[in-house]
Amino acid sequence: MKLSAREDIEAPAQHVFAALTDFEGFERGALRRGAEIRRLDQHPAPGPGMSWELRFRWRGRQRVVIADLVRWEPPAAVGWRAESSGYDLDLGFSLVELSPRRTRLTVEIEARPRTLAARILLQSMKLGKAKLTRKMQQRLRQAADELEERWRAEGAA
Repeated sequence: MKLSAREDIEAPAQHVFAALTDFEGFERGALRRGAEIRRLDQHPAPGPGMSWELRFRWRGRQRVVIADLVRWEPPAAVGWRAESSGYDLDLGFSLVELSPRRTRLTVEIEARPRTLAARILLQSMKLGKAKLTRKMQQRLRQAADELEERWRAEGAA
């Protein structure tokens, strides 16, 4: 199943890319939400090959996800591939500079089931795909608002 959303952000592409690739910030956020996160690679600089193991509870069960950075094209694109016991997931962010201070962010998610149970769950999710897409678009708008606010705060400082 594929989902995608697009949002225009009032901030330069470099600023948006930096926010999307704030790996240490994401790690701290996951820890605050109760997840365990462990870096699996030893790469000193960001780029393909970076890898993390995430452990968290979701829907009453312990989940383990291995996420690998597979695409790194600053400031235009970044992508991850994640594996869990039930799914393979591709997550991609593409950035298009509309002007020096405006960026279009496109988010694409593709989930592929690895088990029969996952296939059944994904089929039921397809029935509510419009609602999922709407929620994804709303969350992307919230994230864009936060990025714009940070950009304005940094620009004013």
